[in-house]
Amino acid sequence: MPQVLPWLAILALLMLKPNRCASAWWILVPLACVGGLAFLPESVLEHLPFDQFELYLETIGALGFGLSAVWLLSGYLAWKHRVVACLGMLAASGAFGLFALVPRLDWENFMVEVFQVGLFLGMGALVTNLALTLAGLLCRGKYSWLRLSLWLMVALLAVWLGLIGPFFLLGVLASGVEVPLLSLFPIVGVAAGMTFCVMLPFLVLSFVNAFYRERLKGLLHLGSIAPPPIITPQMPAVQEVAQG
Repeated sequence: MPQVLPWLAILALLMLKPNRCASAWWILVPLACVGGLAFLPESVLEHLPFDQFELYLETIGALGFGLSAVWLLSGYLAWKHRVVACLGMLAASGAFGLFALVPRLDWENFMVEVFQVGLFLGMGALVTNLALTLAGLLCRGKYSWLRLSLWLMVALLAVWLGLIGPFFLLGVLASGVEVPLLSLFPIVGVAAGMTFCVMLPFLVLSFVNAFYRERLKGLLHLGSIAPPPIITPQMPAVQEVAQG
């Protein structure tokens, strides 16, 4: 039951007034693609040659829940100051990601796992939301799926470099071993590539779905938001008089 609670939280966000439409429910598709990784059976994970790979998958799944919350709450952040919007995105992503991750932790080693997953989840939430905000700034107010995707990849590389670089240099200085500085770039490239793959299903949703496309444009200040359609009902009697 605790593992179902994050999905119920997403359903609660879908019940918000701005999300009460059929188009909003498409958020479940990218969420299933990313958040569903945490529900892979142990029989599959035990054959993978990586240590703690299950923990990494759960962290990625939790990040998917955080991104879903940002997409569903983006209507409340649209067209505000970029810094305020970024902080709101970070708060929503971190809170929902942690809410999705805590029920799956091993309570016998709770403090150790909280520190590990909290570090990975915090870094992931910080990088994704900061890179998305920077990509919107670099697009200079013009929306294009190709432009946004390219600038997002550039922003991910820059943010990961700024985040990993100092720790890499401190580690090299502390060890006293000469390590080529170029060895940092493959690490940054892998981290940026994995983060982009996590964000890609949500980006594709925004590219093909008009509801989330307008949400993303408003959140990142990418041009004007299309106004909602105005339906003006006409009375039958008025129509008959007009025809007569």
